[in-house]
Amino acid sequence: MRYHNPIIRGFNPDPSICRVGDDYYLVTSSFEYTPGIPIYHSKDLVNWEQVGNCVTRKDQVDMTDAKDSGGIWAPTLRYHKGIFYVTATVDGIGNFIMETEDILGEWSDPVWVEMGGIDPSIYFEGDEAYYCTNYSLHPGVEEITAVPIDVHTGKLLGDIKTLWTGTGGGYLEAPHIYKVGDWYYLFAAEGGTNFNHMETVARSHSLWGPYEDCPIRPILSNAWDTTKQVQCSGHADLFEDHRGNWWMVHLGIRLSRRTMSVLGRETFLMPVIWKDGWPYVSESRRCVIEAEGPLWEKQKKNSRWRADFFNETWEPQWIWLRNRDERAKRGNGMLQLHPVKKNDRSGCTHGVVGVRPMDFACEVGATFSFLPQTVGEEAGMILYLASDFHYRIGKEKRKDGMYLVMIRTAEDMVQTVLERKIGDGILSIRIQTGKEKDSFWFQEEGKEWEVIGPVSNRFLSCEVSGRCFTGMIIGLYAWAKEKTDSEVCITGFYQRRVEEKDTW
Repeated sequence: MRYHNPIIRGFNPDPSICRVGDDYYLVTSSFEYTPGIPIYHSKDLVNWEQVGNCVTRKDQVDMTDAKDSGGIWAPTLRYHKGIFYVTATVDGIGNFIMETEDILGEWSDPVWVEMGGIDPSIYFEGDEAYYCTNYSLHPGVEEITAVPIDVHTGKLLGDIKTLWTGTGGGYLEAPHIYKVGDWYYLFAAEGGTNFNHMETVARSHSLWGPYEDCPIRPILSNAWDTTKQVQCSGHADLFEDHRGNWWMVHLGIRLSRRTMSVLGRETFLMPVIWKDGWPYVSESRRCVIEAEGPLWEKQKKNSRWRADFFNETWEPQWIWLRNRDERAKRGNGMLQLHPVKKNDRSGCTHGVVGVRPMDFACEVGATFSFLPQTVGEEAGMILYLASDFHYRIGKEKRKDGMYLVMIRTAEDMVQTVLERKIGDGILSIRIQTGKEKDSFWFQEEGKEWEVIGPVSNRFLSCEVSGRCFTGMIIGLYAWAKEKTDSEVCITGFYQRRVEEKDTW
């Protein structure tokens, strides 16, 4: 049956998957956003719904000081004897493990593991557990290492040992161990999480090696793919479905223009074939947009989502830049935000809450009521990539009254696209995104809709901003120059996909 990649669109890198019966659960990296580590569920591998997040409390992981593209990296999700486990890296702090018996409920506080490296993974065999990262025992040598561990305490139960040094592709990371038949397979990513990204594999009859390299390597890469439909493929997780078929999920990007992507790294699915005891992703060893595999349900388009502000509980799709503002309230059909003091350099370190885009072409809209108290208070909608790469449109209080402003920030270049004096009434905003250009619509109370744009979105691409591991989000912002008691009232927020050429 044919299906389309990516299976989870928008900023969703570093996927890890586990199966419980005929239920599939998948997690991805969340970086500087909270709640952290989104959880997706599927019954058929191609239709996914976000059902929760692993890190939901500030006392689990505090994001206050998380850097751009810092925070939580590369989770691994595993299920063993009735318990779900997730392990991940917190940039600058270390590796942790959390657990739960109910994946839709609360997760435990983290236990911290005294083993370095990044992209940790847990391998279970019988009653034993093993922890695996790219921690190096030998300075200057890239290695995948492992150690027995107590997953409930994080305590290491033996000596860390070297398993494999990779194939020489560089940037050896994201290890996963599997036992298939008589062989232990060690998957890893190499080449750096960019256009040379790839997935490689080695095998051994013993968990501790020696491991032999796959004779054909890499087993997955789009580095030499001249179609440029998918790029940067790697960081894979292997699994067997409940019908006996083998697959892998992995990250990749779709280019929006030339060599740029505004959505960042997404989650892809490819069938795995076994040949001479080795796993491969098709004969071409590359990921494709239109793929074919032994599926049992048709893929559906996820085309519309609307927040329910009559419900006080946050939908799992919402993510806050760093920590959630506990003053934010929802109920009675309204979301109430409070402006936070903005950073003098970029204007954007906190005070942003949004969602991941459904696709390149989508529309997100909201309706605002905002009566600021002091000069410099501002609130509206934002396309956000990093603290110094974002586009915003909203209301701002100045000495001579209220203004509608539309501002593009690209590092040290700040462009005011529009500034217009407006009244105190309700303001409606919608943003329409595309592969290369975005449009910003606004409507003052009692007036017609007006549009700004289309505006080039090149400065929202990860490749332009530099060392960016995330992707664009769309949402709301509320900032102030000083502490304030002002309130922003949002009475509607929705997202829908818009048909665009070359977008499924």
